[in-house]
Amino acid sequence: MHAFDVLADPVRRRILELLASGERAAGDVGEVVQAEFSITQSAVSQHLKVLRSSGFVEVRPEGTRRLYAVAPDPLREVDAWLDHFRRFWEPHLDALATELARGKRERRLEAEDD
Repeated sequence: MHAFDVLADPVRRRILELLASGERAAGDVGEVVQAEFSITQSAVSQHLKVLRSSGFVEVRPEGTRRLYAVAPDPLREVDAWLDHFRRFWEPHLDALATELARGKRERRLEAEDD
């Protein structure tokens, strides 16, 4: 399965978001995803299986629990592909950074005048 096919599903994207902060037990992931998407534990397990088989997550057993974590390699591949398109938004982000710095400077100068 292609990386973008995996990432196209909002449930799988949400699972990756949850795991981005660190390793989590399958049950913890399941509770959040079930509540947010109104799906069954079995459906969550299937999404975890797709993420695991496509290499987006790694799993390790700890007693009776299964702990999931993000595997970085597929995300690096996505990032490399997106690199072709960064030129479309980076100038806008640079301009935003300039405007933010200008506003910060103006506020600082106003505070000094007070």
